[in-house]
Amino acid sequence: QVQLVESGGGLVQAGGSLRLSCAASGRTFSPYTMGWFRQAPGKEREFVAAISWSGSTLFADSVKGRFTISRYNIKNTVYLQMNSLKPEDTAVYYCAADQTPLRVVAARGSYDFWGQGTQVTVSS
Repeated sequence: QVQLVESGGGLVQAGGSLRLSCAASGRTFSPYTMGWFRQAPGKEREFVAAISWSGSTLFADSVKGRFTISRYNIKNTVYLQMNSLKPEDTAVYYCAADQTPLRVVAARGSYDFWGQGTQVTVSS
């Protein structure tokens, strides 16, 4: 089992920035691909970004050029830096871990462990 805890959410004005963190504990963190998803009220949970243990990344088209993802394996932590935030980025953001190595995928069903989420609200 892997336990994931997100932090860093909050209220920000449009155009602002936030950095989300996800701390992992339990089984070995390093081989896992880590992903970020988000879910707005009344909508499906959608993929945002993912990073493999070696640093390969994948982004949703809606966040390309605005969000970056990084990981610090020694600290078992993954980060989502969100810049130029828009009201449509408002959602609960979830961290997830895919225990199958060597892939970076967007499919929600590919991820085995999930955090509880952190709220991000972008005001216009």
